[in-house]
Amino acid sequence: MKQFDVVALGELNVDLILNRIDGAPEVGKEKFCQDMILTLGSSTAIFAANAAALGTKVAFCGMIGNDSFGDLVEKSLKAKNVDTRYLVHQNQYATGATICLNYNEDRANVTYQGAMDFMRLSDINKELFQNTKHIHISSIFMQTGLREDIMNVLQLAKQNGVTVSLDTQWDPAETWQLDYTKVLPLIDLFLPNEKELMCLTGSKSIEEGINKIAPYVNNAVIKCGNQGSLLIKKDGSTNLLKPYLNTNVVDAIGAGDSFNAGFISRFVQGDDLETCQKYGNMTGAVNTTAAGGTGAFTSKDDVEAKGHALGWN
Repeated sequence: MKQFDVVALGELNVDLILNRIDGAPEVGKEKFCQDMILTLGSSTAIFAANAAALGTKVAFCGMIGNDSFGDLVEKSLKAKNVDTRYLVHQNQYATGATICLNYNEDRANVTYQGAMDFMRLSDINKELFQNTKHIHISSIFMQTGLREDIMNVLQLAKQNGVTVSLDTQWDPAETWQLDYTKVLPLIDLFLPNEKELMCLTGSKSIEEGINKIAPYVNNAVIKCGNQGSLLIKKDGSTNLLKPYLNTNVVDAIGAGDSFNAGFISRFVQGDDLETCQKYGNMTGAVNTTAAGGTGAFTSKDDVEAKGHALGWN
């Protein structure tokens, strides 16, 4: 028996979220905002916290500094019932931080990568590869060390019979230096959004991007925001699923990560991919009912009650 359903492998930082901002920032000028939240950030951490809230047994492996932000990250993960035994503490680098300027369903982020950029496979406790059913990797372009070691990480997972999901997230450098022709065959679930798919494959449309990954991908879900999601199965069949729309969006921070949490929480239980997709659409929508990436995920029952109110059944 594996101790964990999922190990989240990736970046860690705090988020300083500013809401209700009086316009866009301008150099040499100052703007007011009406709300501020300092909270656990990073896409992988939002995924981990929300998957744990849904009843999934989750552990986290990531690098943090020995500082107050690192303490906040670790305490926040523990408070969300995420096991922190595989965290890597680093004296040389500070814990990362993202300042998020939130504008309704869109946002502008500035991130200091800090420790997250330096974690390598050599830093990771190899025990985790024997101790989990599944590994979820996110924000690979935020983590130079992990990206350079990604093939070895994926091969080690396969050697131990561990399934893997990957959500590349956005590349801040916009160079998209990841060879998907080599990586995707080792990934069980590829979970980009439509813009990321097109950028990664150098495509001008979703259709072109899908055609480019088709020879290499096992299963994929393309997240299309308020247009829902598109499931692409290894056999070539697809399922376009409309969203469960929340008409009173607080913010959309972490909505894609919450989709991942819902989808993978069902995947590790052995549910079929269509059921996983439906649950992911629901959890992504529920995410938008509260501020921040984890605010709406207090418990599985609460999330599902909110989902029913949005039309999920």
